[in-house]
Amino acid sequence: MEITVGFPGIRLESLSKEFPMFVSLIVASAVRKTLAAVVLMGAFVLPVAADSVVPLVSAQWLKDRLSDPAIVVLDIRSAIDGGGVEAYAKAHIPGAVHSDYDKAGWRVTRNGVPFMLPTLPELEKLIGETGIDEDNHVIVVPAGVHATDFGSAARVYWTLKAAGHPAVSILDGGFSAWQAASFPIQIGKNPPSPKIFTAKHDASLLAEVEAVEKNADATLVDARPASFFEGKQKAPAAKAYGRIPGALNLDSAKFYDPATNRLRPKDQLQSIAASLPAGPVIAYCNTGHWAATDWFVLSAVLGRPNVRLYDGSMVEWTAEPRRPVASSRTRWDDLKKVVGLGS
Repeated sequence: MEITVGFPGIRLESLSKEFPMFVSLIVASAVRKTLAAVVLMGAFVLPVAADSVVPLVSAQWLKDRLSDPAIVVLDIRSAIDGGGVEAYAKAHIPGAVHSDYDKAGWRVTRNGVPFMLPTLPELEKLIGETGIDEDNHVIVVPAGVHATDFGSAARVYWTLKAAGHPAVSILDGGFSAWQAASFPIQIGKNPPSPKIFTAKHDASLLAEVEAVEKNADATLVDARPASFFEGKQKAPAAKAYGRIPGALNLDSAKFYDPATNRLRPKDQLQSIAASLPAGPVIAYCNTGHWAATDWFVLSAVLGRPNVRLYDGSMVEWTAEPRRPVASSRTRWDDLKKVVGLGS
């Protein structure tokens, strides 16, 4: 390291001949200041290498790294899992910040369609105010209580990636796994320290409705239960029963093990997904929630290329009557609904 010291108009060499002790003190002081600056620089959080980040981390993995200043533990519990900020305040992973999946703005209403991906400015505000920037490794923590709850984590994971964040993981088993391991918990609330996050839209992860309408090569994967796929049930906000024509049904719950409240082992995930033909995939459901699990498994865990999520899903698709819908619904199904025996 080269250190330069001096004064305007005075050469250090000249001073050293006449005042050697004075110059020695100047140089020693400069060295101390420079070394202090180097130490201070080392204290800053270094960017996380994206290629070292895995999509799922264990409770033990997180416990071993809780002191890492690059780690942001993001507790997303909400009414979907029966929790929310109240549950978070009663007990959470030490240092975790809370951002309610259902209320904080991870999904927004756009053009009359609910639960859509926020705009880039909205994402920058949400993510930055949560205390996250590009140098953090975000650990998304769901409650860990059921498959739909895991869908919340998968959707937040996808949203962060769609906003260009390079380092995101989900805590396998969620907060329940942390508690089951008898790891320390914290009570109260940790207010986030806002940061500046610059969103960069990753178009390769999102399928807009126009792309779904014009789709000619991607396999449409319907992540809903079979009753929705066949048209026996529908989401309240959807305008019609059924599915997008040509879609294959791969219920997101099949990827989840209710006995352990975790995704199934990778070999089982591969076996379940083996029925899908090769090539691009567009996953959808009613609002892009269940579909986020299919997207996460296929893209993040199994490493399948060209997998996109259609966040508008059936609610947006059926909002326009001209768009086709395939259904196995019968008049008998309609009659059962009239008499209160069906939906």
